[in-house]
Amino acid sequence: MPKIKLKSYKILLIYFLPLFFLYLILSTNAEATADPLVTQGYNTTQNLPIGSIVSILKGTNNSVVSANLSNANSIVGVVISSNNAQISLSSGANQVQVATNGVSQVLVSNINGSIKPGDEITSSPINGVGMGVNQDAEIVGTAQGSFPNQTASTEIVTNSSGSKQKIQIGNIPVLISIGYYTKQPTKTLIPTALQNIANALAGKQVKTLPIILSVAIFIITLIAVVSIIYSLIHGSIISVGRNPMAQSAVYRNVLQLSALVVGVIAVAMFAIFMVLTRIN
Repeated sequence: MPKIKLKSYKILLIYFLPLFFLYLILSTNAEATADPLVTQGYNTTQNLPIGSIVSILKGTNNSVVSANLSNANSIVGVVISSNNAQISLSSGANQVQVATNGVSQVLVSNINGSIKPGDEITSSPINGVGMGVNQDAEIVGTAQGSFPNQTASTEIVTNSSGSKQKIQIGNIPVLISIGYYTKQPTKTLIPTALQNIANALAGKQVKTLPIILSVAIFIITLIAVVSIIYSLIHGSIISVGRNPMAQSAVYRNVLQLSALVVGVIAVAMFAIFMVLTRIN
């Protein structure tokens, strides 16, 4: 029995000890290759809280202000404590350190709903506070955590319509990477080209049902027009073949049926326009 125990112990050492050392090596390499928090010093005249999203002050190259919807195109990063900067590109008096790369805590809100890991973060109507993006916009980075979380606090703000709104503000880790987010179109039964034509005709985003009704009207109109044209050509050929002297009557018939075709097309186009613009 003692020999069996010793053999089992050796087997454990042979198989598990190398795996343990491999784990240590991989962990060390992962930490060594992780993106450092890169910051740059910017001048400011505002009192910017840690975690604020900031934009370049218009007309300057080295001054920042709190980011909001009006200056979202010039987002440069997130304010951090100068003690947290691992790689600082500049520093000086009356400056704040702005993280331009790496993972940092960022002030966010649930104005656009809850935030999940992987969601893109952009500026919000509240100065310096971010929110989840739901349309084409400049972004500060990608959320690495969920919100609301334990840091969330409830605030009451006044929205653009003048009414009070309860929101939550807190912070989450964000992988900072300044860029532009383009919202992917929602997949529907309607081809993109047809959707774009309908939107252009209506001057707004058109839903699926009006487009389907418009296509049905178009198909019915097309069948009716083709039928009229076919009858016109067929009847004219037969009339001229039977009585060559009936050309004037044939011409008159052609004009009448042509006017009918134009009228049918005009009514159909009006109906399609009304469907696209009136039905929601």
